[in-house]
Amino acid sequence: MPTIEVMPETLASQVAAGEVIERPASVIKELVENAIDAGARKIEIEIQRGGIAMLRVRDDGCGMSQQDTAKSLERHATSKLRTSDDLNGIATLGFRGEALPSIASVSRFTMRSREADSAEGTEIRVNGGKMGELRASGCSVGTSIEVRDLFYNVPARKKFLKAESTEAAHIEHQIRLHALCTPGIGWLLRKDGRVVLDLPATSDRRVRIEAMSGGESGKALIEVPRHEYRGIVIEGAILPVAFARRGRKHQFVFLNGRPVEDHTISRAIREAFKGGLQEGLQPAAWLWILMDPALVDVNVHPAKRE
Repeated sequence: MPTIEVMPETLASQVAAGEVIERPASVIKELVENAIDAGARKIEIEIQRGGIAMLRVRDDGCGMSQQDTAKSLERHATSKLRTSDDLNGIATLGFRGEALPSIASVSRFTMRSREADSAEGTEIRVNGGKMGELRASGCSVGTSIEVRDLFYNVPARKKFLKAESTEAAHIEHQIRLHALCTPGIGWLLRKDGRVVLDLPATSDRRVRIEAMSGGESGKALIEVPRHEYRGIVIEGAILPVAFARRGRKHQFVFLNGRPVEDHTISRAIREAFKGGLQEGLQPAAWLWILMDPALVDVNVHPAKRE
């Protein structure tokens, strides 16, 4: 029997990537959540060929120092947790310190970052987990991450990707989810050189919903007034029964600023329409829920969705 050995760091990151990075949309999710946590007011995303050939996320957040830029590519390096007690009150979207090294281990990865009080930024390139030298960069304040040739060194993973149009649709869905979470952030998505989503920042959630729903549905929104019960705050919007559709793709639930999936909440939404819905149809709804982070275990699911 072979002896037990500790895996090399690059291999360990590639194994972790199998849990965290399923497809280009997984990369987008991790990168835009980092941008939101960094206090970005504008996030720009560009993808080519469904994000398989290239994807780039650029933000105007706080940026990182040269030291932190390098450290962010080490596994389990994070600015968001210091002790095990911090797990009981997670208020950020990211916290594990796994995403960047995992992404960099299965792609050709370039990161540029600059803090507001720095005269110049830092650039680092990583090819399949092999880190290059840190270099000075004339980048703007914030962080820009470019990922090329995703899974180029893990062909078994790459062959399970779907058509480019399907992967692009998954990316757009992720961006729409996070744009609904964060109306105060402006979002821009370019797909193969063409702008497909341009959402200016707004202080009004309804404006963001209308911009993303469009047409008659945007005009028909019904407000769900703010309601507080035992420290849990719920507010949002719904559409009349006439806009009900099959499936739950028009139901959006956000818990403490994080998109989540919860079948109990979905059932409760449908129950609220009881008697008015045809069998098999689901109402359209947008719900924002706020509660004590200590009562929520976002670490229970690898992708933090449930």
